[in-house]
Amino acid sequence: MIIQKEFLNKLKDFGLNSYEGKLWAALLSRGVSTAGELSDIANVPRSRCYDVLESLEKKGFIIMKVGKPIKYIAVSPTEVIERVKKRINNDAEQQINIVESIKESKVIDELNFLHSQGIDLVDPTDLSGSLKGRNNLYNHMESMVKNAKEKIYIMTTAQGLIRKSESLKNAFEKANKKGVEIKIAAPLTKDTSYAVKTLSRYAEIKHTDDNSRFCVVDGKEVAFMLVDDEKVHPTYDAGVWVTTQIFSKTLENYFNLAWGNGKAANKYTNAS
Repeated sequence: MIIQKEFLNKLKDFGLNSYEGKLWAALLSRGVSTAGELSDIANVPRSRCYDVLESLEKKGFIIMKVGKPIKYIAVSPTEVIERVKKRINNDAEQQINIVESIKESKVIDELNFLHSQGIDLVDPTDLSGSLKGRNNLYNHMESMVKNAKEKIYIMTTAQGLIRKSESLKNAFEKANKKGVEIKIAAPLTKDTSYAVKTLSRYAEIKHTDDNSRFCVVDGKEVAFMLVDDEKVHPTYDAGVWVTTQIFSKTLENYFNLAWGNGKAANKYTNAS
């Protein structure tokens, strides 16, 4: 039985390795079969066959038939998908519980202590880095917002405002409850109406024609996006993060100038 490489690669989405995929596909084509028969059909070494079949059984892809010789029965692919989904959910829940338990343990205290010691030794000019991919950009921006103590100034695009209303809403809400001043300037359109309504609960928003993309926190930390978000795939979005009061103050001054010339957001919340 010749299995196309492309098809075999697709079976990896089920969490199967090459031998597991070959044997499961071979068994599906036969319904019921012995290990020896499957070894010949799938071109899997007989010395590996029993181990691989045992693995497939544990994963719920096949059932071992009682009797001699030992035979195996294939579980239907539809049922397998449900089993795989259940296993992934269970594994994810276990991993989340493990990570959550670390937050309550002494390990996190020790890690934080090490980090604080390391940061104290770092020159402020070294606290910078490149951010690649929109997910990484937003993850870092979320951390900045969470750690803000006084103020957050953001200038973004129309689509950027919509994304922030979805991905940073909870972080903005928590910052707002801590008394952090949040100001956002962006080109407002009828498409941003819902985003404006959502974020207006936690931030002051004004319209600007500027399409700059940056976030300044507490006048000392900046995330600055380098490319036009309308012309780049999210995977290739890029930015820089720096901790410097000089650059932060410069961008704050630029923001305040745009803010002073900006228009109130309320006229855009009901745009049609």
